Amino acid sequence: MRIAIVGLGVAGSYLAYQLRDQHKVVAFDKLPASKFDAVCAWGTSKDGIAKFAKDCGLNFDDYIMHNGERMLVDIGKETFDIPLKGLVCFDKLKFIQDSADKPETHFGSWVNRSNFKNDFDMVVDATGLSRPLLPRIHGDKLIPCVQYKVKYKDPPFDDFYIKPFDDLSGYFWYFPLGNGYAHVGAGDYNKRHNEFLYRFLKEHDGQVISKTGRPIRITPPAMCEPFFEGNVIGVGESIGTVYPLLGEGIIPSLQCASFFKDYIENMNAYRAQVLQHFKIYETVYKFIKTKIDGKFDMKTQFFGLMSMFFHMRFNEKRYGLQIRLSDMLKVLRA
Repeated sequence: MRIAIVGLGVAGSYLAYQLRDQHKVVAFDKLPASKFDAVCAWGTSKDGIAKFAKDCGLNFDDYIMHNGERMLVDIGKETFDIPLKGLVCFDKLKFIQDSADKPETHFGSWVNRSNFKNDFDMVVDATGLSRPLLPRIHGDKLIPCVQYKVKYKDPPFDDFYIKPFDDLSGYFWYFPLGNGYAHVGAGDYNKRHNEFLYRFLKEHDGQVISKTGRPIRITPPAMCEPFFEGNVIGVGESIGTVYPLLGEGIIPSLQCASFFKDYIENMNAYRAQVLQHFKIYETVYKFIKTKIDGKFDMKTQFFGLMSMFFHMRFNEKRYGLQIRLSDMLKVLRA
């Protein structure tokens, strides 16, 4: 088949590598090659991503910039540590560039629904948030985010640090990148993140190297249908593969891309696999939404809380941290 892959984030780049031998793959990204970047805090689970790196002939250890030991969680009236189980910061940009072995690539190419779909047997929308080739999502929930790359002479933290906002509407993060560098960012549905970031950057003096900003989709796959229309198929964040509690989409998007590769001849089976695998995301999304909307009640949301807890507890290595119910309750009660 002749396949176009639109969007060269982790999902699109992974697919370009995986499909290149069996199909004619042409890749597109809206950013010029000189401005191509990998947006997000660059944090992921070593155990969760290592398989996908190996699939692309890469050793993930070569990309690690910081090995985490603990995450400091600041809930205002107290702080506590979460022991980590393989949570790392990695060079996401280099990882994408090295994993995307693309025979034909067009950077700086904005693709929409009308300009080339008939030129390909299949078009993969791996654009993430923008989703220009698929219908709009009704009731889409987005969290606005801003992030700075900062160089510190005296870093304020030596490991991961997060501060959740009230009502779980978002959080502030500090992710070390090694050698005094860090990604400092925040996202908040209620748009308090810029003010918090301004105060933090003023309090902790450092050299701002770069600034990026874009929303994160927390709408789960079950609410992002259709996944495909005509010869266009969505993969990754374009169909909601972001874990709503953490705003984490690297590993979920790679998992989704792997499902696409496995079911490329049967899109109905692909849809069923995505809905089944990410079913917990709908439960977590509804739980988070009650907090954001000010309608949270522990009695009515107890099932959602326990579903979320057991899901993460049995997948600690996938998330890279030790999951304790007591920690979850502390954040909820803050």
